[in-house]
Amino acid sequence: MPQEVTLSASHVLSKLRFRHLQLLELLGRTRNLRIAAEQMHITQPAATKILSDVEAMFGAVLFQRLPREMRPTDLGALSVRYASATLTNLDKFASEFATLKNGGYGQLTVGFIPASAGQLVTAAVKEIQRRRPRLIIKLAEQSSDQLARWLEERRLDIMVGRPTEPRHEALFNVVDLLGEPARAVVGQHHPLLKRRRMDIADLGQWPWILYPQGTAMRQLFEETFAAAGMVAPIGIVETPSIFSTLELLQATDMISLQPQAAMDKYIKNGLLGYLDVPIIRTLSNYSVMTRKNETASQAMEEFVGILLSIASVVS
Repeated sequence: MPQEVTLSASHVLSKLRFRHLQLLELLGRTRNLRIAAEQMHITQPAATKILSDVEAMFGAVLFQRLPREMRPTDLGALSVRYASATLTNLDKFASEFATLKNGGYGQLTVGFIPASAGQLVTAAVKEIQRRRPRLIIKLAEQSSDQLARWLEERRLDIMVGRPTEPRHEALFNVVDLLGEPARAVVGQHHPLLKRRRMDIADLGQWPWILYPQGTAMRQLFEETFAAAGMVAPIGIVETPSIFSTLELLQATDMISLQPQAAMDKYIKNGLLGYLDVPIIRTLSNYSVMTRKNETASQAMEEFVGILLSIASVVS
């Protein structure tokens, strides 16, 4: 059992090496010491020695040695998470440094939730590309809970979405952008479009396309059904993809609850139709989020400013 060690930043910085981080990250992903050693191009005994050195340095067992896997302990999972974030940050630093050294404008990684936020991000990307044509922009579309994890792990510079946990308010700068009125939408062929007025209760016998559990739109759907005293619909397809939803709506008699701003153009083009049913509850505003206590790059500050400017005009 490793001896108890009191950790300090100076202690870690003086002892921790790149290969320690690399092995922790690989073990976290593969759970296999042999595979981790192969990917590091070292022998398995050498990998075992590196892991033993890290555990001795931290004074704790980081991985359980099981017959079929190397399973991280709670302290091991914490170490893997920080090793992954550090390596991601280092990779980003090397990429940006090389880009700037060669006369480029660096890079910006933006994560956003689908639908309305995607439209705002698209408009902001168009504007910053006009101002900084050589800036490399990486986009990631995902649910707010996943984006928040990536933002915390420093895989994103900017997130456009919603806080999903109370602690996010302590971790991130959160600035409101826009609200999202929601509508029940169907394919243009759907029989319910012939009805002028209906209630939520009339929609319970139809299959639905829903956002995954934990998303704001899914919560709105469940609250709307619960307020009408209804249980879940008879058939459900879960997807965060707006493109899959559009294809399914046009090919089936399914219904979906979607942000109106994202659907208006498809309604206008005759591909979809809104059902005349009231959605009394509304979504909370989505926000632009960045990590607290970090110095933002000029590109980050400019992109956030563009988002806020566009949102103020739209609202």
